Amino acid sequence: MAHLANLNTINETLPAIPKFTINKQKIKRSRATIIAFSGKKNDENQPLMQTTRRLALSLGSISLIANSGHAISLAEDNGFWQLDFPLISPSAENKIANEKTGTRSFIKKGLFMADIGVKGSMYRLRKCSFDLLAMEGLIGADTLNYVRKYLRLKSTFMYFDFDKVISAASLDDKQPLTDLANRLFDKFEELEDASRRKNLSETESSYKGTKVILQEVMDRMPDMI
Repeated sequence: MAHLANLNTINETLPAIPKFTINKQKIKRSRATIIAFSGKKNDENQPLMQTTRRLALSLGSISLIANSGHAISLAEDNGFWQLDFPLISPSAENKIANEKTGTRSFIKKGLFMADIGVKGSMYRLRKCSFDLLAMEGLIGADTLNYVRKYLRLKSTFMYFDFDKVISAASLDDKQPLTDLANRLFDKFEELEDASRRKNLSETESSYKGTKVILQEVMDRMPDMI
């Protein structure tokens, strides 16, 4: 009996166990919010965010980027993501530049030209000539800016390809190829200047003379390939 009395004493000294009440309205409100987040509309008929597959992928991408930040920093330390070196521009060895300026006005800087060999340069000369012959339909009063950009891109490749072909040509072919290149590049400079000044009549006139030389280039390259 003494033991039971001691148990009753301990029971009276223990704190009462708190009772937790469940707020059903709060649960209903939170459930309604979750349902609305899944694509339903609220009471004001305003669309809420939808948990679509695109959203899930976006959240996953953010997580991957956050976790891979250390790897990216290591790559930057190794210089993989940073272009801390200048882009090497090709140079011409033969006398195909403008004698007055020492260069050509149409040359576009910053282009990467892969070494495709002499035969590759011959093929590209023919291909660029064909592309510029097809440019006639592009020339118009509102398109001269595009004509100039397209001309500069193609003519820059042709300039350095011609230099490579001339360097590899035989002694009998060097001078004829040099003359052909200079006649073509003189026309390119005229065409580039007329299109830059947005003079449609001069652009059309210069292009007519350029077409004749472009056809000569196409006729000459297959014989060398």
